Amino acid sequence: MQVVIIGSGNTATVLGKLLKENGFHICQVISRNITHAEILANELNCPFGDFSSSIVETADFYLIAVSDKFIHEVVNYMPKNNKLILHTAGSVSIKVLENVTNQYGVLYPLQSLRKEIANSPEIPFLIDGNNHEVSEKIMLIAQKISSQVANANDDMRLKLHLAAVFVNNFTNHLYTMIADYCRKEQLEFDLLKPLIFETANRLKSVHPSNVQTGPAIRNDASTIERHDQLLENYPDLKEKYSYFTKQISMFYNK
Repeated sequence: MQVVIIGSGNTATVLGKLLKENGFHICQVISRNITHAEILANELNCPFGDFSSSIVETADFYLIAVSDKFIHEVVNYMPKNNKLILHTAGSVSIKVLENVTNQYGVLYPLQSLRKEIANSPEIPFLIDGNNHEVSEKIMLIAQKISSQVANANDDMRLKLHLAAVFVNNFTNHLYTMIADYCRKEQLEFDLLKPLIFETANRLKSVHPSNVQTGPAIRNDASTIERHDQLLENYPDLKEKYSYFTKQISMFYNK
């Protein structure tokens, strides 16, 4: 199948490479930034252009992989040839494409994607189509690039996108805050990485509630008080420590 990639960032790069590796022919890369389009096109060995260029109209499908806020703008440049058009956003409705083609849908990678990573991580895909036939077509595309594919309408995708923000973005921000704390206290953040990886690895087979440890779940008031004292000079961390300690205690000691 021939594919036009719209975008040149992390998602466009990772999915473009993944599609090519699995037998799809990338026939063009289009991006607002012509320099970035050229870089990705060179990796995918295909022509490139920006939105002043003619978009190839003979592709089997078009993959819009740009930032969520730009999808509405990009839609205006899509060829009106009633070919399959997909966007890759978790928080944008499928309906953004309804006036462009009679075949449209979503191919949403539920994963944090970085174009610098040499080997792609496991990527679950959530798909949706404007009708059953289109959904089946998208399912076949997704199954060629992933072993984990599920149907998800706008509401389900948005809820999973929210959940992803909690488990990925918020968690990583906590890592960032603690890395900064370690730097200021002349501690090695790397010493915490085995703990991070072990906890994450346990979730492959165990429910999160069954791997919870720490002073809050044990009602270890003495340790909690000592930790609290250590955070006197770190009000943001102190506030979060108190909040999570209270939440954990309430959840497990109802």
